[in-house]
Amino acid sequence: MNTFIAVIVIFAVLVSIHEWGHLVFAKRAGILCREFAIGFGPKLFSFQRNETVYTIRAFPLGGFVRMAGEDPEMIQIKPGYEIGLKYDEQGKVNEIIVNNKSKHPDCEILQVEHIDLEHELVISGYINDEEFVSLDVDEKAFYIYDEKPTQIAPYNRQFASKSVGKRAMAIFAGPLMNFVLAVIAFIAYALIAGMPTEEAVVGDLTDDGVAIEAGLETGDRIVEIEGNPVSDWFEMTEEIQTRPDQEVTFVVERNGETFDVSMVTQVREGPDEMEQGVIGVYPPMERSVTDAILFGFTQTYETTILIIEALGMLVTGQFSLDALAGPVGIYEYTGEVVAMGLLILFQWTAILSVNLGIINLLPLPALDGGRLLFIGLEAVRGKPVDPQKEGMVHFIGFALLMLLVLAVTWNDINRLFM
Repeated sequence: MNTFIAVIVIFAVLVSIHEWGHLVFAKRAGILCREFAIGFGPKLFSFQRNETVYTIRAFPLGGFVRMAGEDPEMIQIKPGYEIGLKYDEQGKVNEIIVNNKSKHPDCEILQVEHIDLEHELVISGYINDEEFVSLDVDEKAFYIYDEKPTQIAPYNRQFASKSVGKRAMAIFAGPLMNFVLAVIAFIAYALIAGMPTEEAVVGDLTDDGVAIEAGLETGDRIVEIEGNPVSDWFEMTEEIQTRPDQEVTFVVERNGETFDVSMVTQVREGPDEMEQGVIGVYPPMERSVTDAILFGFTQTYETTILIIEALGMLVTGQFSLDALAGPVGIYEYTGEVVAMGLLILFQWTAILSVNLGIINLLPLPALDGGRLLFIGLEAVRGKPVDPQKEGMVHFIGFALLMLLVLAVTWNDINRLFM
Protein backbone atom coordinates (compact mmCIF):
# COMPACT_ATOMS: atom_id res chain seq x y z
CA MET A 1 0.00 0.00 0.00
CA ASN A 2 2.87 2.38 0.79
CA THR A 3 4.29 1.69 -2.68
CA PHE A 4 0.93 2.43 -4.35
CA ILE A 5 0.56 5.74 -2.49
CA ALA A 6 4.17 6.70 -3.24
CA VAL A 7 3.74 5.97 -6.96
CA ILE A 8 0.50 7.99 -7.15
CA VAL A 9 2.08 10.93 -5.30
CA ILE A 10 5.27 10.87 -7.40
CA PHE A 11 3.41 10.62 -10.70
CA ALA A 12 0.99 13.37 -9.62
CA VAL A 13 3.90 15.68 -8.73
CA LEU A 14 5.83 14.95 -11.95
CA VAL A 15 2.79 15.42 -14.19
CA SER A 16 1.47 18.45 -12.29
CA ILE A 17 4.75 20.36 -12.47
CA HIS A 18 5.10 19.48 -16.16
CA GLU A 19 1.61 20.63 -17.10
CA TRP A 20 1.88 23.65 -14.79
CA GLY A 21 4.84 24.79 -16.91
CA HIS A 22 2.70 24.60 -20.05
CA LEU A 23 -0.17 26.40 -18.31
CA VAL A 24 1.84 29.31 -16.90
CA PHE A 25 3.70 30.15 -20.09
CA ALA A 26 0.62 29.67 -22.26
CA LYS A 27 -1.32 32.10 -20.07
CA ARG A 28 1.58 34.54 -20.13
CA ALA A 29 1.42 34.42 -23.93
CA GLY A 30 -2.29 35.28 -23.77
CA ILE A 31 -3.55 31.84 -24.83
CA LEU A 32 -6.93 30.75 -23.50
CA CYS A 33 -6.37 27.52 -21.54
CA ARG A 34 -9.65 25.67 -21.29
CA GLU A 35 -8.54 22.76 -19.10
CA PHE A 36 -5.65 21.69 -16.89
CA ALA A 37 -5.92 17.92 -16.43
CA ILE A 38 -4.02 15.37 -14.37
CA GLY A 39 -4.62 11.94 -15.86
CA PHE A 40 -6.73 10.75 -18.78
CA GLY A 41 -10.19 9.26 -19.13
CA PRO A 42 -13.34 10.10 -17.14
CA LYS A 43 -13.32 13.08 -14.78
CA LEU A 44 -13.19 12.25 -11.10
CA PHE A 45 -13.03 15.80 -9.75
CA SER A 46 -13.08 19.27 -11.25
CA PHE A 47 -13.35 22.93 -10.35
CA GLN A 48 -13.07 26.15 -12.31
CA ARG A 49 -10.84 29.09 -11.54
CA ASN A 50 -10.92 32.11 -13.82
CA GLU A 51 -10.93 30.79 -17.41
CA THR A 52 -9.55 27.31 -16.72
CA VAL A 53 -11.22 24.11 -15.51
CA TYR A 54 -8.90 22.03 -13.33
CA THR A 55 -9.63 18.30 -13.46
CA ILE A 56 -8.37 15.02 -12.04
CA ARG A 57 -9.11 12.08 -14.31
CA ALA A 58 -9.29 8.33 -13.77
CA PHE A 59 -6.00 7.13 -15.27
CA PRO A 60 -3.01 8.95 -13.70
CA LEU A 61 -0.49 8.17 -16.46
CA GLY A 62 -0.11 11.68 -17.80
CA GLY A 63 -1.96 14.93 -18.21
CA PHE A 64 -2.61 17.80 -20.57
CA VAL A 65 -3.39 21.48 -20.92
CA ARG A 66 -6.13 22.05 -23.48
CA MET A 67 -5.34 25.32 -25.23
CA ALA A 68 -7.83 27.12 -27.47
CA GLY A 69 -7.17 26.54 -31.16
CA GLU A 70 -5.27 23.27 -30.75
CA ASP A 71 -8.44 21.29 -31.48
CA PRO A 72 -11.51 22.26 -33.52
CA GLU A 73 -14.14 24.09 -31.48
CA MET A 74 -16.75 21.63 -30.23
CA ILE A 75 -19.61 24.12 -30.65
CA GLN A 76 -20.27 25.48 -34.14
CA ILE A 77 -23.09 27.82 -35.09
CA LYS A 78 -24.06 28.22 -38.74
CA PRO A 79 -26.41 30.57 -40.63
CA GLY A 80 -30.01 29.53 -40.13
CA TYR A 81 -29.55 28.46 -36.50
CA GLU A 82 -31.79 29.96 -33.86
CA ILE A 83 -29.91 30.99 -30.74
CA GLY A 84 -30.68 32.87 -27.54
CA LEU A 85 -28.71 35.96 -26.62
CA LYS A 86 -28.01 37.81 -23.38
CA TYR A 87 -26.18 41.11 -23.07
CA ASP A 88 -23.79 42.86 -20.71
CA GLU A 89 -24.14 46.45 -19.46
CA GLN A 90 -22.46 47.80 -22.61
CA GLY A 91 -24.98 46.04 -24.84
CA LYS A 92 -22.51 43.41 -26.08
CA VAL A 93 -23.51 39.77 -26.32
CA ASN A 94 -22.03 37.89 -23.36
CA GLU A 95 -24.06 34.67 -23.46
CA ILE A 96 -25.03 32.61 -26.51
CA ILE A 97 -27.63 29.96 -25.65
CA VAL A 98 -27.23 27.22 -28.25
CA ASN A 99 -30.02 24.88 -27.09
CA ASN A 100 -32.54 24.61 -24.26
CA LYS A 101 -33.56 28.20 -24.92
CA SER A 102 -36.84 27.57 -23.08
CA LYS A 103 -34.87 27.45 -19.84
CA HIS A 104 -33.78 31.04 -20.45
CA PRO A 105 -37.05 33.01 -20.88
CA ASP A 106 -35.17 36.30 -20.51
CA CYS A 107 -32.96 35.67 -23.56
CA GLU A 108 -33.56 37.26 -26.97
CA ILE A 109 -34.10 34.83 -29.87
CA LEU A 110 -32.09 35.50 -33.04
CA GLN A 111 -32.02 33.63 -36.35
CA VAL A 112 -28.39 33.71 -37.49
CA GLU A 113 -27.47 35.19 -40.85
CA HIS A 114 -23.79 35.77 -40.16
CA ILE A 115 -21.57 34.90 -37.22
CA ASP A 116 -17.84 35.40 -36.65
CA LEU A 117 -16.56 34.69 -33.14
CA GLU A 118 -12.87 34.58 -34.07
CA HIS A 119 -12.00 37.82 -35.85
CA GLU A 120 -14.90 40.26 -36.16
CA LEU A 121 -16.68 39.18 -32.95
CA VAL A 122 -20.08 39.93 -34.46
CA ILE A 123 -23.43 38.18 -34.85
CA SER A 124 -26.07 39.40 -37.27
CA GLY A 125 -29.54 38.09 -38.04
CA TYR A 126 -33.24 38.56 -37.43
CA ILE A 127 -34.81 39.17 -34.05
CA ASN A 128 -38.22 37.51 -33.85
CA ASP A 129 -38.08 36.91 -37.64
CA GLU A 130 -38.58 40.64 -38.23
CA GLU A 131 -35.85 43.10 -37.23
CA PHE A 132 -32.35 42.63 -38.72
CA VAL A 133 -29.59 43.48 -36.26
CA SER A 134 -25.82 43.31 -36.13
CA LEU A 135 -24.46 42.78 -32.62
CA ASP A 136 -20.99 43.04 -31.11
CA VAL A 137 -19.82 40.08 -29.02
CA ASP A 138 -17.76 40.42 -25.86
CA GLU A 139 -14.38 38.68 -26.28
CA LYS A 140 -15.07 36.73 -23.07
CA ALA A 141 -18.62 35.72 -23.98
CA PHE A 142 -19.84 32.19 -23.26
CA TYR A 143 -21.66 29.54 -25.22
CA ILE A 144 -24.35 27.86 -23.11
CA TYR A 145 -24.78 24.32 -24.40
CA ASP A 146 -26.74 21.77 -22.36
CA GLU A 147 -26.59 24.34 -19.56
CA LYS A 148 -22.78 24.16 -19.51
CA PRO A 149 -20.86 27.39 -20.20
CA THR A 150 -17.87 27.36 -22.58
CA GLN A 151 -15.90 30.53 -23.21
CA ILE A 152 -15.50 31.55 -26.85
CA ALA A 153 -11.97 31.70 -28.25
CA PRO A 154 -11.25 34.75 -30.41
CA TYR A 155 -8.29 34.22 -32.72
CA ASN A 156 -6.02 36.42 -30.62
CA ARG A 157 -6.57 33.99 -27.71
CA GLN A 158 -5.77 30.88 -29.77
CA PHE A 159 -2.47 28.98 -29.77
CA ALA A 160 -1.88 29.50 -33.52
CA SER A 161 -2.16 33.30 -33.25
CA LYS A 162 0.96 33.65 -31.12
CA SER A 163 4.51 34.11 -32.36
CA VAL A 164 6.79 31.14 -32.97
CA GLY A 165 8.82 32.06 -29.88
CA LYS A 166 5.82 32.26 -27.55
CA ARG A 167 4.38 28.98 -28.81
CA ALA A 168 7.75 27.24 -28.53
CA MET A 169 8.16 28.51 -24.96
CA ALA A 170 4.68 27.32 -23.98
CA ILE A 171 5.58 23.82 -25.21
CA PHE A 172 9.17 23.77 -23.88
CA ALA A 173 8.07 24.98 -20.44
CA GLY A 174 6.67 21.55 -19.53
CA PRO A 175 9.96 19.63 -19.79
CA LEU A 176 11.80 22.65 -18.37
CA MET A 177 9.74 22.45 -15.16
CA ASN A 178 10.72 18.78 -14.83
CA PHE A 179 14.39 19.77 -14.80
CA VAL A 180 13.61 22.50 -12.27
CA LEU A 181 11.84 19.95 -10.07
CA ALA A 182 14.86 17.64 -10.29
CA VAL A 183 17.18 20.43 -9.15
CA ILE A 184 14.89 21.21 -6.20
CA ALA A 185 14.61 17.52 -5.21
CA PHE A 186 18.39 17.07 -5.30
CA ILE A 187 18.87 20.27 -3.27
CA ALA A 188 16.34 19.02 -0.69
CA TYR A 189 18.21 15.72 -0.47
CA ALA A 190 21.53 17.50 0.08
CA LEU A 191 20.10 19.84 2.74
CA ILE A 192 18.53 16.97 4.68
CA ALA A 193 21.26 14.34 4.30
CA GLY A 194 24.19 16.74 4.19
CA MET A 195 27.18 16.75 1.86
CA PRO A 196 30.27 14.59 2.41
CA THR A 197 33.40 16.58 3.26
CA GLU A 198 36.79 15.90 1.69
CA GLU A 199 38.57 15.61 5.04
CA ALA A 200 40.13 12.29 6.07
CA VAL A 201 37.86 12.19 9.12
CA VAL A 202 35.64 9.34 10.29
CA GLY A 203 31.92 10.12 10.08
CA ASP A 204 29.41 7.31 10.65
CA LEU A 205 30.61 3.75 11.19
CA THR A 206 28.82 0.60 10.06
CA ASP A 207 27.80 -1.82 12.80
CA ASP A 208 29.49 -4.76 11.08
CA GLY A 209 32.69 -3.00 9.96
CA VAL A 210 36.20 -3.67 11.23
CA ALA A 211 36.71 0.02 12.05
CA ILE A 212 34.18 0.00 14.89
CA GLU A 213 35.63 -3.27 16.19
CA ALA A 214 39.12 -1.70 16.20
CA GLY A 215 37.89 1.20 18.33
CA LEU A 216 37.65 4.04 15.76
CA GLU A 217 35.12 6.76 16.66
CA THR A 218 33.27 9.50 14.86
CA GLY A 219 35.55 12.52 14.52
CA ASP A 220 38.84 10.56 14.42
CA ARG A 221 41.25 11.98 11.84
CA ILE A 222 43.33 9.52 9.80
CA VAL A 223 46.88 10.90 9.56
CA GLU A 224 48.80 7.99 8.01
CA ILE A 225 48.10 4.55 6.53
CA GLU A 226 50.99 2.09 6.46
CA GLY A 227 53.42 5.00 6.82
CA ASN A 228 51.88 6.97 3.94
CA PRO A 229 50.53 10.42 4.93
CA VAL A 230 46.92 11.09 3.86
CA SER A 231 45.48 14.59 3.57
CA ASP A 232 41.92 14.02 2.33
CA TRP A 233 39.16 11.42 2.04
CA PHE A 234 40.17 10.43 -1.50
CA GLU A 235 43.74 9.59 -0.50
CA MET A 236 42.50 7.69 2.54
CA THR A 237 40.03 5.51 0.61
CA GLU A 238 42.58 4.88 -2.13
CA GLU A 239 45.09 3.55 0.41
CA ILE A 240 42.44 1.26 1.96
CA GLN A 241 40.96 0.01 -1.32
CA THR A 242 44.34 -1.15 -2.61
CA ARG A 243 44.75 -3.44 0.43
CA PRO A 244 41.85 -5.93 0.47
CA ASP A 245 42.02 -8.57 3.22
CA GLN A 246 45.30 -7.21 4.59
CA GLU A 247 46.34 -6.06 8.05
CA VAL A 248 46.74 -2.29 7.85
CA THR A 249 48.14 0.10 10.47
CA PHE A 250 46.56 3.55 10.80
CA VAL A 251 47.92 6.60 12.61
CA VAL A 252 44.86 8.27 14.15
CA GLU A 253 44.50 11.72 15.73
CA ARG A 254 41.89 12.16 18.46
CA ASN A 255 41.53 15.21 20.73
CA GLY A 256 45.04 16.41 19.81
CA GLU A 257 46.73 13.06 20.51
CA THR A 258 47.90 10.45 17.98
CA PHE A 259 47.97 6.66 18.31
CA ASP A 260 48.23 3.56 16.12
CA VAL A 261 45.33 1.27 15.23
CA SER A 262 45.66 -1.97 13.24
CA MET A 263 42.89 -3.94 11.54
CA VAL A 264 42.40 -6.45 8.71
CA THR A 265 40.41 -4.83 5.91
CA GLN A 266 37.22 -6.38 4.63
CA VAL A 267 36.72 -7.21 0.96
CA ARG A 268 34.09 -5.99 -1.49
CA GLU A 269 33.77 -6.22 -5.27
CA GLY A 270 34.67 -2.98 -7.03
CA PRO A 271 34.55 -1.87 -10.67
CA ASP A 272 35.62 -4.50 -13.23
CA GLU A 273 35.04 -7.15 -10.54
CA MET A 274 38.27 -6.15 -8.82
CA GLU A 275 38.49 -6.72 -5.07
CA GLN A 276 38.72 -3.64 -2.86
CA GLY A 277 39.49 -3.14 0.78
CA VAL A 278 36.94 -1.48 3.09
CA ILE A 279 36.80 -0.83 6.84
CA GLY A 280 33.18 0.31 7.30
CA VAL A 281 33.34 4.09 7.65
CA TYR A 282 31.54 7.01 5.98
CA PRO A 283 32.79 10.56 5.52
CA PRO A 284 31.44 13.27 7.85
CA MET A 285 28.52 15.25 6.46
CA GLU A 286 28.02 19.00 6.48
CA ARG A 287 24.96 21.05 5.55
CA SER A 288 25.72 24.05 3.37
CA VAL A 289 23.05 25.87 1.37
CA THR A 290 25.59 26.91 -1.26
CA ASP A 291 26.95 23.38 -1.66
CA ALA A 292 23.42 21.95 -1.72
CA ILE A 293 22.41 24.29 -4.56
CA LEU A 294 25.54 23.38 -6.49
CA PHE A 295 24.82 19.70 -5.83
CA GLY A 296 21.26 20.12 -7.19
CA PHE A 297 22.49 21.52 -10.51
CA THR A 298 25.46 19.17 -10.94
CA GLN A 299 23.42 16.06 -10.13
CA THR A 300 20.68 17.12 -12.55
CA TYR A 301 23.30 17.68 -15.26
CA GLU A 302 25.02 14.36 -14.61
CA THR A 303 21.70 12.48 -14.54
CA THR A 304 20.74 14.13 -17.84
CA ILE A 305 23.99 13.02 -19.48
CA LEU A 306 23.58 9.44 -18.21
CA ILE A 307 20.02 9.19 -19.56
CA ILE A 308 21.01 10.67 -22.94
CA GLU A 309 23.90 8.20 -23.20
CA ALA A 310 21.52 5.33 -22.37
CA LEU A 311 19.10 6.51 -25.08
CA GLY A 312 22.01 6.66 -27.51
CA MET A 313 22.93 3.08 -26.66
CA LEU A 314 19.29 2.07 -27.21
CA VAL A 315 19.30 3.65 -30.68
CA THR A 316 22.62 1.99 -31.63
CA GLY A 317 21.43 -1.41 -30.40
CA GLN A 318 23.71 -1.63 -27.37
CA PHE A 319 20.54 -1.75 -25.26
CA SER A 320 17.44 -3.75 -26.17
CA LEU A 321 13.83 -2.86 -25.44
CA ASP A 322 13.95 -5.53 -22.75
CA ALA A 323 16.16 -3.16 -20.74
CA LEU A 324 13.42 -0.51 -20.61
CA ALA A 325 11.03 -0.23 -17.69
CA GLY A 326 7.40 0.78 -18.11
CA PRO A 327 4.75 1.68 -15.52
CA VAL A 328 4.88 -1.77 -13.91
CA GLY A 329 8.67 -1.68 -13.71
CA ILE A 330 8.67 1.82 -12.25
CA TYR A 331 6.09 0.67 -9.69
CA GLU A 332 8.36 -2.22 -8.68
CA TYR A 333 11.48 -0.03 -8.43
CA THR A 334 9.57 2.60 -6.46
CA GLY A 335 8.59 -0.07 -3.96
CA GLU A 336 12.27 -0.87 -3.43
CA VAL A 337 13.09 2.83 -3.07
CA VAL A 338 10.29 3.38 -0.53
CA ALA A 339 11.83 0.65 1.62
CA MET A 340 15.14 2.58 1.62
CA GLY A 341 13.62 5.71 3.14
CA LEU A 342 12.50 9.23 2.31
CA LEU A 343 15.94 10.53 1.30
CA ILE A 344 16.40 7.94 -1.43
CA LEU A 345 12.84 8.69 -2.56
CA PHE A 346 13.90 12.32 -3.13
CA GLN A 347 16.69 11.12 -5.39
CA TRP A 348 14.39 8.69 -7.23
CA THR A 349 11.84 11.46 -7.84
CA ALA A 350 14.56 13.70 -9.24
CA ILE A 351 15.79 10.95 -11.58
CA LEU A 352 12.25 10.23 -12.82
CA SER A 353 11.66 13.96 -13.35
CA VAL A 354 14.80 14.31 -15.48
CA ASN A 355 13.79 11.20 -17.40
CA LEU A 356 10.30 12.61 -18.07
CA GLY A 357 11.78 15.92 -19.24
CA ILE A 358 14.19 14.25 -21.65
CA ILE A 359 11.64 11.78 -23.05
CA ASN A 360 9.20 14.62 -23.72
CA LEU A 361 11.88 16.57 -25.61
CA LEU A 362 12.57 13.73 -28.05
CA PRO A 363 11.57 14.87 -31.57
CA LEU A 364 8.81 12.27 -31.82
CA PRO A 365 5.18 12.88 -32.82
CA ALA A 366 2.73 13.39 -29.95
CA LEU A 367 5.54 14.43 -27.60
CA ASP A 368 6.54 18.01 -26.77
CA GLY A 369 9.70 17.51 -28.82
CA GLY A 370 7.61 16.58 -31.85
CA ARG A 371 5.49 19.71 -31.47
CA LEU A 372 8.63 21.81 -31.12
CA LEU A 373 9.92 20.21 -34.33
CA PHE A 374 6.84 21.37 -36.24
CA ILE A 375 7.20 24.88 -34.78
CA GLY A 376 10.84 24.83 -35.89
CA LEU A 377 9.80 23.79 -39.40
CA GLU A 378 7.36 26.71 -39.44
CA ALA A 379 10.17 29.10 -38.46
CA VAL A 380 12.35 27.79 -41.31
CA ARG A 381 9.59 27.65 -43.95
CA GLY A 382 7.98 30.92 -42.95
CA LYS A 383 4.54 29.29 -42.82
CA PRO A 384 2.96 26.61 -40.65
CA VAL A 385 2.54 22.98 -41.65
CA ASP A 386 -1.03 22.10 -42.63
CA PRO A 387 -2.85 21.56 -39.29
CA GLN A 388 -4.63 18.45 -40.57
CA LYS A 389 -1.36 16.84 -41.67
CA GLU A 390 0.33 17.76 -38.40
CA GLY A 391 -2.63 16.39 -36.45
CA MET A 392 -2.48 13.11 -38.37
CA VAL A 393 1.27 12.76 -37.67
CA HIS A 394 0.68 13.34 -33.95
CA PHE A 395 -2.23 10.87 -33.93
CA ILE A 396 -0.13 8.13 -35.55
CA GLY A 397 2.78 8.97 -33.25
CA PHE A 398 0.56 8.72 -30.18
CA ALA A 399 -0.75 5.33 -31.32
CA LEU A 400 2.80 4.03 -31.82
CA LEU A 401 3.81 5.45 -28.45
CA MET A 402 0.96 3.56 -26.77
CA LEU A 403 2.09 0.36 -28.52
CA LEU A 404 5.60 0.92 -27.14
CA VAL A 405 4.19 1.44 -23.65
CA LEU A 406 2.20 -1.79 -23.96
CA ALA A 407 5.29 -3.69 -25.16
CA VAL A 408 7.43 -2.37 -22.32
CA THR A 409 4.68 -3.12 -19.80
CA TRP A 410 4.48 -6.68 -21.12
CA ASN A 411 8.24 -7.00 -20.57
CA ASP A 412 7.79 -5.68 -17.01
CA ILE A 413 5.10 -8.28 -16.28
CA ASN A 414 7.23 -11.07 -17.72
CA ARG A 415 10.16 -10.02 -15.52
CA LEU A 416 7.93 -10.19 -12.44
CA PHE A 417 7.12 -13.85 -13.09
CA MET A 418 10.56 -14.99 -14.25
